[in-house]
Amino acid sequence: MNKEQQIGILESLLFAAGDEGLSTKQLTETMEITYIEALNLLESLGEQYEKDASRGLILLELAGSFQLATKKENASYLRKLVNTPQTTSLSQASLETLAIIAYNQPITRIDVDEIRGVKTDGPIRTLVAKGLITDKGRAEGAGRAKLYVTTSEFLDAFGLSSIEELPKLSDPSTEPEQDEMDLFFDKFNRTEEE
Repeated sequence: MNKEQQIGILESLLFAAGDEGLSTKQLTETMEITYIEALNLLESLGEQYEKDASRGLILLELAGSFQLATKKENASYLRKLVNTPQTTSLSQASLETLAIIAYNQPITRIDVDEIRGVKTDGPIRTLVAKGLITDKGRAEGAGRAKLYVTTSEFLDAFGLSSIEELPKLSDPSTEPEQDEMDLFFDKFNRTEEE
């Protein structure tokens, strides 16, 4: 494998690592290269970003980890993106996942999967990206899974001042045409579509 291919792999790894970044030890183990080779690749990638003014990324080293970051010159555009209201509504899977988290928080993804009966990786990623849920610590025990909770953005989106204002769950023995919780989440989708 040539150096350009290695730089491409390095860039992919750094992108996938996100804010956590990667240490040189992780790079050497993952790419099966020496410490010196890892440093040389990091230096080459950093130089490529510096030399090409049209690139929107830079390579940062923070506390012994390397990560990709956006150039500060592009901050105003990133702010616009973050502050732009989302026009897409949530899928049924995302709404179900959000309801489970809201009523059972803090809860692990595995527990959400068990309640829904299907995997919820995608809906959880969507909800985190929209800022409606976040991870808040780790569960005790094997694996130390992330615990998910709703955010203040969730409360704002649903017009709640606290989680205690969530509609009460109906008794499963009585099956209304559409219970209060369904109406509540339908209201959210209508608001998002407007």
